Order: sequence, then structure tokens, then C-alpha cells
Amino acid sequence: QVQLVESGGGLVQAGGSLRLSCIASGSIFSIDSMGWYRQAPGKQRELVARILSDDSTNYADSVKGRFTVSRDNTKNTMSLQMNSLKPEDTAVYYCKAVMTTATRQIWTDYWGQGTQVTVSS
Repeated sequence: QVQLVESGGGLVQAGGSLRLSCIASGSIFSIDSMGWYRQAPGKQRELVARILSDDSTNYADSVKGRFTVSRDNTKNTMSLQMNSLKPEDTAVYYCKAVMTTATRQIWTDYWGQGTQVTVSS
């Protein structure tokens, strides 16, 4: 089975930093784009940052200059360095990867279970 597992969430004060990690495991053939999304209570899930297979990136306007996404293709991992955190960054953060696998050889979205990030004021 293919799975994505996030880690690194937690409680931090405003102005602080956290680093989220996501690891993809299982019978993976290839990974195209990877991304971080978040969902706050009562709100829709939104894109935070995305990194393509050529390492090009794009960010939500609300996190530009504060968050940095990176990936290690040799380890099937992705990270999100979050600095200068604000209370409005509080949400469950999800990892998503577009992958082909041994059992599904077309590009498919896979999601992690999410990790909670809480920023106190």
C-alpha cells in the first residue's frame, strides 16, 4: 500500500517556527508534484505551497516570504519550513503527492492524514 505520512506539527507561539515533513512510502513508481494544503475549522482546504518535479515552486500569497517548501526525490520526502507563524496559520496541514504506483499506473492524487498546527497569539 502507498501512503503519505506527515509529521512536525504542534503548538507554537506567534512569530515562531515549525518544520513539517512528509514521507511517501510503498510501491511508488514516480512522483510528479507534491504539495502542502491546510484546512482551518469551518473553512475549505486550501493550497499552501507546491513543488513540481523540476523543483519549481508556488505559494499562497498569505505565506510568501515566510514558508519554504522543498523535496528530496531520492527519499520521496517533502518538507515545509514555516517561519514567522501567525495565529491565522492555525489549521490541519495535509501533504499531497501526485504519483504512479505498482497498482495504479496513471497519475493519481494521494493524501496524508494531516498534522495539526496551532499558533497561539
